[in-house]
Amino acid sequence: MLLNPLKTKTLLSFTHDEIYYHTSLFYGNIRGVVIFMDPIFEIKEKEQKDNYAKFEIGPLAAGYGDTIGTALRRVLISSLKGAAITSVRIQGVQHQFSTLKGMKEDVLDFLLNLKRVRFEYKGDEKATVSLSVKRPGEVKAADLVVPANVRVANPDLVLANLADGSSLNAEMSVATGVGYIMADELEREGVGAIPLDARFSPVERVIIKVEETRVGRVTNYNKLILEIWADGTIAPKDALTEAAKILLSYFEQIVNPKKVEEAAPTTEEDSLGPIGKLSIEEIGLPTRVANALAKSGFDTVEKLASAERSELTKVRNLGEKSIDVINEALKTKGVQLRDA
Repeated sequence: MLLNPLKTKTLLSFTHDEIYYHTSLFYGNIRGVVIFMDPIFEIKEKEQKDNYAKFEIGPLAAGYGDTIGTALRRVLISSLKGAAITSVRIQGVQHQFSTLKGMKEDVLDFLLNLKRVRFEYKGDEKATVSLSVKRPGEVKAADLVVPANVRVANPDLVLANLADGSSLNAEMSVATGVGYIMADELEREGVGAIPLDARFSPVERVIIKVEETRVGRVTNYNKLILEIWADGTIAPKDALTEAAKILLSYFEQIVNPKKVEEAAPTTEEDSLGPIGKLSIEEIGLPTRVANALAKSGFDTVEKLASAERSELTKVRNLGEKSIDVINEALKTKGVQLRDA
């Protein structure tokens, strides 16, 4: 029985049933004093199929269904560790707006398919995954060559379709993380590497529903119904456990706070932001100019914008007219050469 602290009752005014049910709640009120007790409820797995599971949690004190359900859903979707492709190099391709001879899909569609590949990987360092297909027909995630500690969870996913006489060769970086990270927030990996938006979360969907339930004659309890769809890299039950552990770690910092050391201020500032991470192929430079710059180490807008004209004149196959073309291309992105 959930007792409202604003409507106090003395211990002598409780019935036997009220005292019994009272002891199974979060809190009660005896002699006008609020006391907190350990929660006692059950977690039942009512349904389990493939990567889906349905749980019932209860009985919970009134209001705690929404409180616990909302917190768990938030953590399940945004805070569990997972793995995803963060960049890819494709033989014969310099940027995502290209096409590859003999491949039905354009490069952008192929990259979108790669983002859907789900990996089970627990390492802290980036893992390298390769793809080399020289036969006509469908190219699937099962064709990816992965290290021993990496597993593809959806091998039947179709990545591309090749025509007779064509081939597809690519190398990908797989990293671990949480949540969703945009491509322009990821560290660039050099010339030819195409960054991808990364969805790390191993949980695809969560639905919470709170219903009323009863214990004996008391009806103001909550029952939390929690449905979880995972991506095949983690079992829904394990995901629920991990989410609860994350919440516990936050509450532990409230109960037993640890001193937080302030990070030393940094003077280094990336003034260009996402623009600085663009490759030189993405700002509309002629192929001859872009290749000459890349061979000399000027492979991003950031490096190019920090260069002086005198440095660029030393680059082979670049003249004054080419440098003017470079500066005009930079201006379209809101930047220019240092001494322009």
